[in-house]
Amino acid sequence: MTAPPDDCLARNEWICGAYLTSRRGILRDAVLQHLQLTSAALALAVLIALPLALAARRWRGLAGPVLGLTTVLYTVPSLAMFSLLLPVYGLSASLVVAGLVLYSLTLLVRNLLAGLRSVPEEIRQAARGMGYGHLRLLLAVELPLALPAAMAGLRIAAVSAVSLVTLGAIVGYGGLGNLIYAGMNTFFKAQVLTATVLCVLLAVVADLLLLALQRLLTPWARGTPP
Repeated sequence: MTAPPDDCLARNEWICGAYLTSRRGILRDAVLQHLQLTSAALALAVLIALPLALAARRWRGLAGPVLGLTTVLYTVPSLAMFSLLLPVYGLSASLVVAGLVLYSLTLLVRNLLAGLRSVPEEIRQAARGMGYGHLRLLLAVELPLALPAAMAGLRIAAVSAVSLVTLGAIVGYGGLGNLIYAGMNTFFKAQVLTATVLCVLLAVVADLLLLALQRLLTPWARGTPP
């Protein structure tokens, strides 16, 4: 018996509205897992990158080793990175998050350090003359001025993380990557295309949201290109 002409699932078409309606819950869960893994990794990466950048800025001798180490980590192939972390984290979501954190450090540390170094020394001196201590100088002057460079690094890290999360499918925690890999194994066209498109949309939306946040937090820089 042949499939009805309107049954795009039975015909295994790339574009199929029936797939969206029948797998709505599966798609929602995959997107939520994708967002959770990405956001957790970026939050942890920022928390680690900031003190590293501050240390590299304060003690210049640390800049080379810190940037060198994070760059080396970035060059490790993703599958090899997950394999190296496997004995520590096992087959868990933590394995994927840890790998994403290590990949994000290069972009975040380098951009944070560049932003901090770009703050003019005369501005620091003026703030000190007004009675600003080290902590207040950092929070009220240096970090706000370094924010455009830091946000540029965060935007690139976010897009990269959204893409790399899919590789977590090898341990069962890949968000939309789980659907992509399962669809490829069974040649389920609609699932592969839908999950891929959603992954791209997540990356675009994440970049646009961070760009909007950057413009909101840096009104003085709105006249310059992002």
